[in-house]
Amino acid sequence: MDMLVKLYALPDSRPAYDRLVEAGIVMRRALAPEKHKVIAWVRETFSEAWASETDVAFSRRPVSCFIATQQKKIVGFACYDAACRNFFGPTGVAPKAQQGGIGKALLFACLEDMKYQGFGYAIIGGVGPAEFYAKAVGAVAIDGSAPGIYRGLL
Repeated sequence: MDMLVKLYALPDSRPAYDRLVEAGIVMRRALAPEKHKVIAWVRETFSEAWASETDVAFSRRPVSCFIATQQKKIVGFACYDAACRNFFGPTGVAPKAQQGGIGKALLFACLEDMKYQGFGYAIIGGVGPAEFYAKAVGAVAIDGSAPGIYRGLL
């Protein structure tokens, strides 16, 4: 299913960002010269499909992919406007780095960027952890949205 987020009512993101800083994790917008490294990491860590969507995020201006790094190694990523405009995702955190708040901070980075671009709402497409999104940003399920845009995916 897909979920809807009110961008005009996002909770305070500072605690999520502060948590990363305390852990020595840097989060920022990915840069064009890193495209091949980010896409390779997404492909190896998650899937070819997510690597394809991440490639699209690098074609956006500004780049619609954020990364989290620790000691100059990628530990997480998040994209928006990849599968469809105004859609958040894909996103993922390295298995060994999960539960450290990286995913939440990356989610905020993307949603806040979407808000600054003038969107009032965002769609989280093909949601996995619905409870996480509901708790983190107040996302609500969109009835009848499964399989949504991914219907008939090869």
